[in-house]
Amino acid sequence: MAEDYLKKLIREGVISKDQLGEAEDLASSLGITVEDSLVRLGYISDAEMSQMRATEYGYDVVDIAAMEIPQSVIALIPESVARENIVIPLAMVDERLRVAMSNAMDLDVIDKLRFMTNREIEPVGASKESIQTSINRHYGGSETESVDSMLMEFTETAIDFTETETISSKQQEAEESAPVVRLVNLIISEAVNMRASDIHIEPFEDRIRVRYRIDGVLIERDSPPKRLLAALTSRLKIMARMDIAEKRRPQDGRIKTRTGGKDFDLRVSILPTKFGQAVVLRILDRDNIKVGIRNLGFGEENYRRFQTIIRRPNGIFLVTGPTGSGKTTTLYSALGELNRPDKKIITAEDPVEYYLPGINQVEVKHDIGLNFQRIIRAMLRQAPNVILVGEIRDAETAEMAIQASLTGHLVFSTLHTNDAPSSITRLIDMGVEPFLVASSIMAILAQRLVRVPCSKCKEEYDPDSSETQHFEISAEQMANAKFMRGKGCNHCQHTGYRGRIATFELMSMNSALREMTFKSEPAQAIRRQARLFGMKTLVEDALTKALAGKTTLMEVYKLDKGGH
Repeated sequence: MAEDYLKKLIREGVISKDQLGEAEDLASSLGITVEDSLVRLGYISDAEMSQMRATEYGYDVVDIAAMEIPQSVIALIPESVARENIVIPLAMVDERLRVAMSNAMDLDVIDKLRFMTNREIEPVGASKESIQTSINRHYGGSETESVDSMLMEFTETAIDFTETETISSKQQEAEESAPVVRLVNLIISEAVNMRASDIHIEPFEDRIRVRYRIDGVLIERDSPPKRLLAALTSRLKIMARMDIAEKRRPQDGRIKTRTGGKDFDLRVSILPTKFGQAVVLRILDRDNIKVGIRNLGFGEENYRRFQTIIRRPNGIFLVTGPTGSGKTTTLYSALGELNRPDKKIITAEDPVEYYLPGINQVEVKHDIGLNFQRIIRAMLRQAPNVILVGEIRDAETAEMAIQASLTGHLVFSTLHTNDAPSSITRLIDMGVEPFLVASSIMAILAQRLVRVPCSKCKEEYDPDSSETQHFEISAEQMANAKFMRGKGCNHCQHTGYRGRIATFELMSMNSALREMTFKSEPAQAIRRQARLFGMKTLVEDALTKALAGKTTLMEVYKLDKGGH
């Protein structure tokens, strides 16, 4: 898009100069266009961007969400080309092929399609998301299959898949079980398209249960026949370079795969159970950690405090919360902000989940004694400015991190506690001296993820007293509130939610809190004192987001009832 057009968006108040600057930074780091960055950062929706492009350059925009395209037209462009370039053929019009494109001014793609199809191309605009959805729907009958159709094929045939016992027969098994290879690939691609964070394949007495975790909630998908279990696990083990003959011990591995034109890493965990080997695949999408700090979900006050904290020259910054609460994303976003040529950053992780360019990442290897303590001791000789310790699990790791912070390093780490104040007592309970905790910790951030109402079907509504009576909401807050909820649509799999946003509890240390830490006072007393100094709790922060329509009262209620 032309530079003067971006300035026009600023003049019209669609975006701000700061937002454009942030989008330009993200575009240069990811190698994408500024327009795609604006959409990815959430400053402009995909549909709005398509309409703006069309208005500026004078071409039509079509709504292809419910459009049924003849298979004879779909066959004109191969699926691989459609997915790579995010295009889909719509119809033949007077010997010209009408093609929906996210950027109908991309002359290189138009030339490629003209050469490939030997037809004149008539480009029309459509949102990238609607094109990808349409590709998934229409190419199901040609080059790809659905998981449902694959399972139907297995159910209707009496193919017997038996697990291969020896490593030497890996290649033979892959060739003989080609349908299973396709089924595994389809399960992975479907989970990615549905935005799942992990895939659970669980064996029971008479069936296999496949579930995807989407926005933190497990959704059951398909039940393949039990006889496929051995072939499924063998295929996944081969992909993850595991020992397929070992069935009695847990195993961990990693799969690199490419789906929808993007690279994904899958962390694979296999656990022997009574009815067979259960498999969990954690989907690691590198784009998830490239969100700007501004888009994590901070309110204005917490955002300013967070920016100040991560720019301190030394001290420990802890992020706490249960597994899957977004701690890694928050810390990697902070490292991304600090990742400049004038700073040396080293991480110690178990394992390294995402690879960050420009940062030295070290993986814990327990089998050779390379634990957090040894890595921290060695990394201090590398003269870093910033250190990330994946997790503080014991007193030795905690004391090494504290010593690093006291010798002039900025240290980031995570801890598994329910809230910010209890992190202080957890460290002391581990055996760390209270005076060391008091002198080194500069701030603690507790966080959770709450679901966001679906952008396509959300509507404003007035909650009844049964929904609001649980919370202390003032009359002034009620008057200014904008409560939202999703009705449920295809876009959100009829859940009413799509995506999640973080809610935070940021406790900055001060002289009063340090004194209480030094005296080993209980977490409740530290919490009361922190709230007197303006700390908003997780539930209060989530309620503020619900009042602004960014989440729902039900999500806040679930967070509160969770005891956090």
